[in-house]
Amino acid sequence: MKKSTKNIKKLDILDEVDKRLRTISEEVKFPLSEEDKNTINDIIDYLTNSQIEEIAEKYDLRPGMGLAFPQLGLSKRIIIIVHEYEDGKFDNYVVINPKIVSNSEEIIAAEAGEGCLSVNRDVEGHVPRFARVTVEGYDENGNKIRIRAREELSIAFQHEIDHLNGILFFDRINKKKPFYSEN
Repeated sequence: MKKSTKNIKKLDILDEVDKRLRTISEEVKFPLSEEDKNTINDIIDYLTNSQIEEIAEKYDLRPGMGLAFPQLGLSKRIIIIVHEYEDGKFDNYVVINPKIVSNSEEIIAAEAGEGCLSVNRDVEGHVPRFARVTVEGYDENGNKIRIRAREELSIAFQHEIDHLNGILFFDRINKKKPFYSEN
């Protein structure tokens, strides 16, 4: 199932050198503004289309599965993850004021390393992350939500929540031992 591409809007994503990416974002109050709701929808459209190869190539979109409001210069604790769980099928996660409330002891890392829509270069190394996390926060209507995430999705939640705290993924790479191993 291919998504319509009529709403593709280029997002003005900040580059890693922008100091705004290093600030701690503000808690969000409800109800959300129309502007915030529209931004959430634009991000979902962008992330979805960026993961569909033909659309990404046609519109020159860098593939990404998550984006936090601070990456758009908006100091608000809102993250969006669009997870392709099956070819062409996506789950959308919009979490406002997210907090990790529990995590596994097991540590994993994305085999190919992590990337970021705000980092326009290759970064060598692995980012140690919890294999499983439970995230609590609120949906767009202010309802409390709880999400259990594992593996790739767990990594995405931790990566996006880091953005809310002014942390970029490469900050977590061990400089002395950049490639993670079980040993």
